[in-house]
Amino acid sequence: MAKWVYMFTEGNATMRNLLGGKGANLAEMTNLGLPVPQGFTVTTEACTQYYEDGRQINDEIMKQILEAIDQMEVITGKKFGDKTNPLLVSVRSGARASMPGMMDTILNLGLNEEVVETLACASGNPRWAWDCYRRFIQMFSDVVMEVGKKYFEELIDQMKAKRGVKLDVELTADDLKELAGQFKAEYKEKIGTDFPTDPKEQLTEAIKAVFRSWDNPRANVYRRDNDIPYSWGTAVNVQMMAFGNMGDDCGTGVAFTRDPATGEKGLFGEFLTNAQGEDVVAGVRTPMQITEMERKFPEAFIEFKNVCKTLEKHYRDMQDMEFTVEHGKLYMLQTRNGKRTAQAALKIACDLVDEGMRTEEEAVAMIDPRNLDTLLHPQFDQKVLKRATALGKGIGASPGAACGKVVFSAEDAVEWAKRGEKVVLVRLETSPEDITGMKSAQGILTVRGGTTSHAAVVARGMGTCCVSGCGDIAMDEENKKFTLAAKTFHEGDAISLDGTTGNIYEGIIPTVDATITGEFEKIMNWADKYRTMKVRTNADTPADAKKAVELGAEGIGLCRTEHMFFDENRIAAFREMICADTVEEREAALDKILPYQQGDFEALYEALEGNPVTIRFLDPPLHEFVPTEEEDIKKLADAQGKTVEQIKNIIASLHEFNPMMGHRGCRLAVTYPEIAKMQTKAVIRAAIKVKKNHPDWNIKPEIMIPLVGEVKELKYVKKFVVETADAEIAASGIELEYEVGTMIEIPRAALTADEIAKEADFFCFGTNDLTQMTFGFSRDDAGKFLDAYYDAKIYENDPFAKLDQKGVGKLMEMAIALGKEANPNLHIGICGEHGGDPSSVEFCNELGLNYVSCSPFRVPIAKLSAAQAAINQR
Repeated sequence: MAKWVYMFTEGNATMRNLLGGKGANLAEMTNLGLPVPQGFTVTTEACTQYYEDGRQINDEIMKQILEAIDQMEVITGKKFGDKTNPLLVSVRSGARASMPGMMDTILNLGLNEEVVETLACASGNPRWAWDCYRRFIQMFSDVVMEVGKKYFEELIDQMKAKRGVKLDVELTADDLKELAGQFKAEYKEKIGTDFPTDPKEQLTEAIKAVFRSWDNPRANVYRRDNDIPYSWGTAVNVQMMAFGNMGDDCGTGVAFTRDPATGEKGLFGEFLTNAQGEDVVAGVRTPMQITEMERKFPEAFIEFKNVCKTLEKHYRDMQDMEFTVEHGKLYMLQTRNGKRTAQAALKIACDLVDEGMRTEEEAVAMIDPRNLDTLLHPQFDQKVLKRATALGKGIGASPGAACGKVVFSAEDAVEWAKRGEKVVLVRLETSPEDITGMKSAQGILTVRGGTTSHAAVVARGMGTCCVSGCGDIAMDEENKKFTLAAKTFHEGDAISLDGTTGNIYEGIIPTVDATITGEFEKIMNWADKYRTMKVRTNADTPADAKKAVELGAEGIGLCRTEHMFFDENRIAAFREMICADTVEEREAALDKILPYQQGDFEALYEALEGNPVTIRFLDPPLHEFVPTEEEDIKKLADAQGKTVEQIKNIIASLHEFNPMMGHRGCRLAVTYPEIAKMQTKAVIRAAIKVKKNHPDWNIKPEIMIPLVGEVKELKYVKKFVVETADAEIAASGIELEYEVGTMIEIPRAALTADEIAKEADFFCFGTNDLTQMTFGFSRDDAGKFLDAYYDAKIYENDPFAKLDQKGVGKLMEMAIALGKEANPNLHIGICGEHGGDPSSVEFCNELGLNYVSCSPFRVPIAKLSAAQAAINQR
């Protein structure tokens, strides 16, 4: 027979997956002999069974719950629902991964009209009894039956106004009794039935509510953001009540063994006398600092400090604890590894090593890599942010905070920035021609797109805040305005963006610069010591490359050469190439671009100081480079000696119904080999020049031909590359090695990797496109329907943010095995945006990739993730 329920005395910390974090820790504290009000845990498996049974608690689970109640009665000497000596309990959720705020607590369960009268008489403290009852009605109504808190808060405020008092604690027993009656009436009006009086019914409904909370919208969003699988489920903890609201010799508090903001060692927390746990976090009363507890309850405080030392030493980490003092006696209600800022996480990890409590490997493993983002980008001033209300929410596509005046075009962004204005570029969606405006903007906001849209990818590369895919925006680009939350913003109006949360705010919220502490460098050095996989960067400019090297990048895994064509001096020549009628005309136009490309590559080689540089040849379709403004079309027509109508016809001919699967990548080089020849000259000439200046550097260009799906494509384009490169090297008299490889971004390439590997020196997985082509949907449009997929539990994560290991991962695994067998010297990396996602990095390490490549500001995240993967996979 399956065991669905465990008493605290039956569990321990190793049973986290079954008992959840809270249940396992309550059991562990019990084993340590700490003062824990006893109870039991309904397992996470019972939660998943609840869903399998059509959201019902089956008879066997219910039977074990009631048996556990019987055991609690023996332990406490009280009876559940008894009128003379009642047992009251709290009900709390507790998943195996901490999910703060996902499910509110229910306190004082087991009360009804008769029981509360008994407690009032027996305790000689009727105010306490009625305070517990009104709290229970409010919590049960809100948490279990989903009647909003606001209705009850309004009744409390009315009562306080009527009595002329400011605080809840100033209400008398009679006031609270009257409130309890009003609360029950409110319950009946909203629900249509009387408030339940049977404690077993109350308990059953409360446990169901905890199970239901696992599938509520905020829990689902939190799980997606924190890589918590839906299949885990949540446990339920039922615990004997300890009362902090029985008078001035009682209280409740929350404390940390170290400061969660800074990591400084020492007690940090808050405490309230004559209160229950929710009062501390609810803001109903202003709590005291935890040190005040020493004056109020000296004996309990001494015991509490000893408990803190015991717990931190036992768990070897900063602890977040909840406790209650009842008539001077201490009760521990919870402990867990405390949530902390990134800065605090680094300090705590380093301090624990210095204190001999953790090894270097353990310190590396205990830091969440995603939190490092906050150390590398500006953030909002938290004091001001607390007073702000978000107008809307998109997808947090590139972290950090930004504020500025709204502009609607790249040209305006450049012009306003030249005047010294801070701007936020707002677009339906961005394209490569917006690159100059994106560089000039403090932040970028788009109506369409997801985490791997053009705006998101480019913004992350530049370290610029970006919120994408805010579909609630009604855009009117022509009239330079947009509407969000019934408010219209015109050009020049101020907005603020949070690229981490996706929140959008009206007006200017001040930002504060990121701070990198000495502990950051120490942790990165430890990570370098233990990781086995290299970390490169995706960088298209010397500035991006330098920033990436500062942050620890060991090479460039992807240089997107198309981003180099949009400078004013270059785009005209490139458009001439597109509109040329003959090979000679195309070559003449490309010759104008050649020195610019060569200069770009020289600067990249210089920035990387001999580390590898992978340069992807032209990838996007040509229509992305043609002019759209009448003035630019006229200028191009004059330069080409053509009519405006002829240029417009050329532009129209380049339009494709599905450019993602159209004339792009290596297909451009097949059609126009002169493009590949020009880019090869630029790559090799730059390498030769830098090698002359730095003979000790290992300059070895890696030329990457994109979008190959057939080995003959690669062979055809590679022939032009090799002929051109060898001619340039021979003419220079310098010895130079180079490699020619390909991106694996088409499923057919993965399936025929054994053939392609015979022509390739390296593979690099372009997982953005590989994901698009495997799933068959566009990364720019998927955001419109993915929410429905999340709600239906078809997908748990955005496959463009977190690598799909079952499908895309299987193609990668197959390509690696086939490729290595055909070419044992093949080196393999990944340069899609997944290269900066911790779970994806872990998977890449497992597959045996040589490196991952990611945006410059995600390099530390990837390095830490790679180290954790190496440590975990030993």
